[in-house]
Formats: sequence, structure tokens, C-alpha cells
Amino acid sequence: RPPRSTPRLLRRQRQMCIRDRFTDGRFYLSDQGVESKAFNTQDGYGIRCLINAGIQVAVISGRSSGSVAKRMQELDVHHIIQGCRDKIASFDDIVAELGIADVDCAYVGDDLPDLPLLQKVGYSIAVANAVPDLKDQCDYTTRASGGHGAVREVCDLILAAQGEAS
Repeated sequence: RPPRSTPRLLRRQRQMCIRDRFTDGRFYLSDQGVESKAFNTQDGYGIRCLINAGIQVAVISGRSSGSVAKRMQELDVHHIIQGCRDKIASFDDIVAELGIADVDCAYVGDDLPDLPLLQKVGYSIAVANAVPDLKDQCDYTTRASGGHGAVREVCDLILAAQGEAS
């Protein structure tokens, strides 16, 4: 679904974009218990463009993954909370630390546990493969699925609203 509107928050300079949809939701677990995930390189480039434009990026995820921590370190994402049981509290801590208002933030989610945070931020985004009940509650639904370009699509949307190009 296309954006209902491009809110002014997407044009603000000090904005934060929070996401937990860098992957398609799958993880691989070996017989030895080693977990791995796949990341989209175009999503990574979009994140670098946001950071270069001065936009804070954070990851709040209910799961813990060494591969996510490593990838976010590679991308220079400094706000990473994994194994999170209370996404609202974690979000509140980050915005307080950065001095950013809730309305200046966008969040990308895919399932119902994301809904409270999606309702709190200024711009809520569901990935294409999100559950239908979540999509119905969001301002924007990406054309791409999580792990398959959805993050890049969101980065491009934000950068375009601010007059930047990725």
C-alpha cells in the first residue's frame, strides 16, 4: 500500500528510524546449535545512506543473534537492543538518550508483538510479508518483503522526503 501521506516527520533532520526487519524472519540452526541469518546488501547500503544523512538508526528485536550484532556493527548502527521483552521501554530509553520525540521516529515491523511500538511512533511501517492485522494498523506497507529490500525501500522513502538520494 502506498503511503497515506508523507508526514512532516519524514522531512525532519533529527529523526530516528527503528527496525527489526533486516531479515526475512527465518534463521538457520545447525545440528551444533549455531544460528545464521541472511542479510540483503541493498538494505545495508540504505542504512549507510541514512546514517550519512545524519539520521539515527536503531534495532530493537525480541530475538538475540550474534549475526545481527555483527552486521549492525559493520553498518555503524550504535543502538542495538536484542532479546528485548519490552520494546516500548527500550524505545523510550533510546529516544530519551538521543533527545528525540516519539513523533520524530519511524518503526518497521512484521508481527503483532510490534504493534504497541508501531502505535507509539510518528510513522508506522509494515513490511510486505507482515501479518494482515498489522498492515491494517500501519501508515505504510512496503512493496518488498522483510529481508528482501524492505529496509532499503524505507530508507529511500525517508531520504526522498528529506530531499536526499541514496
